[in-house]
Amino acid sequence: MLTLLCRPAPDIRNGQAGGGRVKHPLAATSRPAEGMPKITAYIIAFNEAAKIEAAVSSVLWADEVLVADSSSTDNTAALATALGARVVQVPFHGFGDLRNRTLGHCTHEWIFSLDSDERCTAEARDEILATVAGEPAHDAYLVPRRSYMMGRWITGSGWYPNYRQPQLFRKGAMRYTLDPVHEGYELLTAKPVGHLEQAIHQFPFRNLDEVIRKMNRYSTLGAAKLTKKRVSMASAFGHGLWAFIKHYIFKRGFKDGWAGFVIAFGNFEGTFYRYAKRYEETQNWEPPPSEKLKRPGM
Repeated sequence: MLTLLCRPAPDIRNGQAGGGRVKHPLAATSRPAEGMPKITAYIIAFNEAAKIEAAVSSVLWADEVLVADSSSTDNTAALATALGARVVQVPFHGFGDLRNRTLGHCTHEWIFSLDSDERCTAEARDEILATVAGEPAHDAYLVPRRSYMMGRWITGSGWYPNYRQPQLFRKGAMRYTLDPVHEGYELLTAKPVGHLEQAIHQFPFRNLDEVIRKMNRYSTLGAAKLTKKRVSMASAFGHGLWAFIKHYIFKRGFKDGWAGFVIAFGNFEGTFYRYAKRYEETQNWEPPPSEKLKRPGM
């Protein structure tokens, strides 16, 4: 089923199909030697050996590439280091805390945030460099993302332009909220947030197995955000059903074929289990009996 539904995303590590560790073409862009504000591109990662090379390679044009690794057990750190990134170890205590701690390791005036499943495009790179080289009207910018899943670029499902927190910002202009997952942000500047026009690319899932694993991890982290809410299994189902309807109908996920259905269903599952896991935490259920079950008549 996976091979039928989930074709691999195009590999842009070298700007073309195929692998190999050579310098990414985006890194070849010339930059003014003097007077140009410097940029740190940071990437958070945990066991992302399959993705980290492409992510790092797409931001080698930055003055500094920083990878915040949370004690990966694969060779994520080694692969990033081999490409020239500076790797720091930051323990994971939720995504908001992780990002805030990572900001303390960034050394330059401007910061560009990239996740390990994201790739900076040439168009986004050029817009970023032009923005910081001029007289920026804002201190923080949202960056649009175009996502690829199950063999197609997603146009509905609420996935385009699919902004997350500002990804380009002046150091000290913002901080992240301490939510364990889907963290927000707080502006520390009087200037409002701006918007860039050129999109980066996101490849969130290599296959359906990764969809399920990410849903399970994020629903566990998200349950912690429900500590002040009354929950039940009925409310878990209701919230999950609304998440499906919202993404598939109102955010036009039906435009994206089976990919749109999987996105909507994944939101149903993630939301349902987030509430169900919180409900489980509130219950004093008896542990399973230690005795072996007996067959009738024995």
